[in-house]
Amino acid sequence: MTTSSTITRIRDNWQVIAALLLVLAAAARPLTSTAANGSGVSLLVSALLILTGLGAVITRKRAAHRLSATVLFLGAHLAAWLLLESLSGNEGQMRQAFFLLIAAAWLCGWACVSVLSGLTPADRHARAGLRLLIPAIFGAWILILWEALTRGFGVPFILLPPPSAIGARFIHSLPILGADVRQTVFKAVLAGYIVGCGAGFVVAILADRIDFLRRGLLPIGNLVSALPIIGVAPIMVMWFGFDWQSKAAVVIIMTFFPMLVNTVAGLGAAGHMERDLMHTYASDYRQTLVKLRLPAAMPFIFNALKINSTLALIGAIVAEFFGTPIVGMGFRISTEIGRLNVDMVWAEIAVAALCGSVFYGLIALAERTVTFWHPSVRGG
Repeated sequence: MTTSSTITRIRDNWQVIAALLLVLAAAARPLTSTAANGSGVSLLVSALLILTGLGAVITRKRAAHRLSATVLFLGAHLAAWLLLESLSGNEGQMRQAFFLLIAAAWLCGWACVSVLSGLTPADRHARAGLRLLIPAIFGAWILILWEALTRGFGVPFILLPPPSAIGARFIHSLPILGADVRQTVFKAVLAGYIVGCGAGFVVAILADRIDFLRRGLLPIGNLVSALPIIGVAPIMVMWFGFDWQSKAAVVIIMTFFPMLVNTVAGLGAAGHMERDLMHTYASDYRQTLVKLRLPAAMPFIFNALKINSTLALIGAIVAEFFGTPIVGMGFRISTEIGRLNVDMVWAEIAVAALCGSVFYGLIALAERTVTFWHPSVRGG
């Protein structure tokens, strides 16, 4: 049986599996190994999940898919909240019933996402909201399961702190995190990203125009792309100092050649018929480049911009490991892990992921605006 068929079977029979988990949880009560004070929570969660399953089945049979998704959403997340509340003071002492109920609640959340994925709202704003809601629910359940497993099994804090501890550290360290973001993102990353991508684009235009430049640069680009960042970063620090300029230099090296290679490939994407038509209209190289070849290359260029948005952040953070002022995301990660403040390290990782996602999202939004004519955008 393949993985996809197994997932399909679970999705279609989630009610049966959830009911089985509830029966097993009832037999394994109470929730904790030290006291029976979790019995009330166990019964409440079981009743809530039973009502959620029945309500979802009834509304689905009436073709009220939105109502079914709402019932599943409320039931799954309220049950998860009750279970996580029962963890307070019982870390590492949870019994099998707790994990069985968490699994049953997760199945309801999965069913909610499955129902939402099948909806096709007519309103454009509703479709956009649905595209945001589905990954938000998915991400929320990753955090819920992370919290339940780490605190329920009593995982040592130094190995993997729960999301609640990371969130608390995040809130209490906002000034420090803000200073690190300004140093790493708004100085090193943005400067290196703009210079690296801009230089790669200009050189790609020159390489497209000058044949020997294209033949000589592209092999070198493949060579430079294979250079290890941990070898380049200390050299840049020696050349440009410990401040953000050396990190921007690393970002320039990492972003220059992806932009060069993708732009050169994109400039060759225009079809021969379109080029012949431009020649028929007596268009010179500049007119053909601006009106035909650059628009055709835009998907390739934005592909390079999106790739570089993550490469730039990674390059700047790693470069800060090899020398930086007492501020910066890479400096904070390397320093706090030495102090075993793993919650602060995870908070910096969360900030880096958030910054990278926002950066990528802005570029993707600009791509949809510029390449509105492309089939991938019109189909969306």
